[in-house]
Amino acid sequence: MSLLMAIDTATEACSAALWYEGDILSRYEVAPRGHTELILPMVQSLLDEAGITLSRLDGLAFGRGPGSFTGVRITLGVAQGLAFGAGLPLLGVSNLQALAQGAHRYTGCTTALSAIDARMGEVYVGGFTLTDGVMSPMLAETVQPPEAVAIPQTRWQQAAGSGFVTYPELTAHAQGLCEAVPFPDARDMLPQARQDLAAGRVQTAAEARPVYLRDKVTWQKLPGR
Repeated sequence: MSLLMAIDTATEACSAALWYEGDILSRYEVAPRGHTELILPMVQSLLDEAGITLSRLDGLAFGRGPGSFTGVRITLGVAQGLAFGAGLPLLGVSNLQALAQGAHRYTGCTTALSAIDARMGEVYVGGFTLTDGVMSPMLAETVQPPEAVAIPQTRWQQAAGSGFVTYPELTAHAQGLCEAVPFPDARDMLPQARQDLAAGRVQTAAEARPVYLRDKVTWQKLPGR
């Protein structure tokens, strides 16, 4: 059974999680200005709890964005540094997808709309549906002013993320708001990361890239969706 860790600092929350012997160990703290001080101790705490070293991992997942520019860069930099040092493959997971996975974990929903406050009067938005236990993208992720968001589908079961707190009018696109998931949690990156690791969809530390979305301004239906 694979050993897999996930880390994320892309939003106000800082989190790390470890898939270990079929269980998930996790750390999570909302600390908008404390990510650089928190994330590495979280990683070490999880390794200590499991009684393993970083080199025992089969892969390291990270929140690739979207999120704050600084937060995404911190996540990527830490992930690359750990991966270089321990010779680990990396797996980038969408922060919007993690929100949808969290909504599924809390409510059992099979469709979810995720939104992260993008500042500057814009919001990051993505739509997801459950496929083999993973909340997979149904609509391409985008960044738009909230008044311009037009979801090309009838109401989603759940909404999750800080974008709905900043712009409550967006909740009209969903049947309910999952208030328990305001920010992405690294534990909710593990389902997609485990699937990608099993399929060999991994990156080297040098190949890993962030996703900011600022250059995407319109919805795009994904192929086959």
